[in-house]
Amino acid sequence: MALTLRLPDADGRLAAYTLSGATPVQPQPGARFDRIAYSAAHVVADPLAAIDPWLQCAVDWDATLDYRRHLWSLGLGVAEAMDTAQRGMGLDWPTSLELIRRSIDAARDVPGAFLASGCGTDHLDLAEVRSVDDVIRGYETQMAAIEALGGKLIVMASRALARVAKSPADYERVYDRVLSQAKQPVVLHWLGDMFDPALAGYWGTTDVDAAMDTALGIIAAHPHKVDGIKISLLDKDKEIAMRRRLPAGVRMYTGDDFNYAELIAGDGVGTEPTHGKSDALLGIFDAIAPAASAALAALAQGETARFHEILAPTVPLSRHIFRAPTRFYKTGVVFMAWLNGHQSHFTMVGGQQSTRSLPHLAELFRLADAAHLLADPELAVRRMKALLATHGVEG
Repeated sequence: MALTLRLPDADGRLAAYTLSGATPVQPQPGARFDRIAYSAAHVVADPLAAIDPWLQCAVDWDATLDYRRHLWSLGLGVAEAMDTAQRGMGLDWPTSLELIRRSIDAARDVPGAFLASGCGTDHLDLAEVRSVDDVIRGYETQMAAIEALGGKLIVMASRALARVAKSPADYERVYDRVLSQAKQPVVLHWLGDMFDPALAGYWGTTDVDAAMDTALGIIAAHPHKVDGIKISLLDKDKEIAMRRRLPAGVRMYTGDDFNYAELIAGDGVGTEPTHGKSDALLGIFDAIAPAASAALAALAQGETARFHEILAPTVPLSRHIFRAPTRFYKTGVVFMAWLNGHQSHFTMVGGQQSTRSLPHLAELFRLADAAHLLADPELAVRRMKALLATHGVEG
């Protein structure tokens, strides 16, 4: 029997919407990939904690770790305590370190699980950061804590560094210190200002090509300390250009939530195998994990057309989730997890469930249905109706 509910459009007008009835995407158990694919994973808030949500964070650890086990079961890796986990938007450093510790422990119990963890400077009080040396000490504090747990580092872009750096040379100095001390190859992280306005002018300039030159120079000086670089600029041409210039063995991890299918499939151009395709470190893989797993399995089997067939309907969904203001994309990711039964509530750390409107979430629901990503349509409809009711839409 068809499932129907009333949803608002962009103008707030209500209209009946009937679900497609299509079979949800089914990933292949035990599938192997020929790309490294990390999903930046969200955290599940504890809605029963007696806290002030804008000032404090409380995490439901069981549900949060269960979701990581779900991602690992699909063959995806976990990029822990990153932007998707609301790092710097509700998730503080002490809680981030506890999240990293628990995830590293959980990964040990899952054969084949892989995990890398965000290392930044977000514990620093920006008002007290005076120099590049303060930034270096900030990175060293988090590096030491994560490496003591046995964790692999994702060296996150630093708001503090963007604030105090005077030139590209300051970035070179910071990253030289960080990379020279790293115990194992790290993933670097270049997040565009559409994700975080405080990172405008990263690498010492607002000229993207010049910034790229600086980042590539840093990597070239430490090629054996860099596993890869994740860039999130939402510009596929810039990513491809940088990918083709990386030193041998250094990977491009696409963070482009608009063009990921094309970038992962690759074009085969370049003098090194890693020049012709991107691996992945994506926030959208949290929301579309079953489709990502199924598509990557098809690609590994040489079924490129099937890869694109699976991912094509997820792209409109991703572009909607990541639409401007892009930094609020986490709300859509958590909304998807709630619709699909991975958590019992639509509550977020920092009260961030309020950052997107009801019409935005209604369109997200339609696009998730079109992408065959509502695992249990009846459950999704019940939950969507409950949300509608809290906004005064009954029936």
